Amino acid sequence: MSDTPYFKHHVFFCMNKRDDGRNSCGDHGAEVAQKHAKKRCKQLDISGHGKVRINQAGCLDRCEEGPVLVVYPEGTWYTYVDTTDIDEIIDSHLVNGQVVERLKI
Repeated sequence: MSDTPYFKHHVFFCMNKRDDGRNSCGDHGAEVAQKHAKKRCKQLDISGHGKVRINQAGCLDRCEEGPVLVVYPEGTWYTYVDTTDIDEIIDSHLVNGQVVERLKI
């Protein structure tokens, strides 16, 4: 078994939709953001084995701070407003290894 991770970065977007009226990532653009991130990473040729994987996730239990995503292996949590924020996370964190402090939660 290799010690090399299968993906350099694994990004999980919370897609949760609560039915009890509490804040939910899925009600604040999570699907659009996740699809945008996946497409953009493919365009930049940073997706796939040894690179970046963009995934959907169920509840990540931080919807009150959301919408949220988490980047592993670092375990860096972000919130975002729109695809401009997603692009900044991709460009800064996934491409250049720099955490986007203004979006970090």
